[in-house]
Amino acid sequence: MGRLRWHCRRALLELDLVFQRFWAQEGDALDERTEAALTRLLALEDHDLWELVSGREDTDDPELKRMVERLRQV
Repeated sequence: MGRLRWHCRRALLELDLVFQRFWAQEGDALDERTEAALTRLLALEDHDLWELVSGREDTDDPELKRMVERLRQV
């Protein structure tokens, strides 16, 4: 879990703020499926990730879509 949290550190302040709130609210309750989706999201470039989180872009992948929705709710 520590490694995943470390990978959430981003160059964009906006993403850092989203991930800080996410970890504060949900960090201890992640299941394997959620961790896998988060890992896939974190493989994206910051700009592409921000486009998803901010709602400017969407994804067809249902797992990523659920994870993005969770990030948007925090």
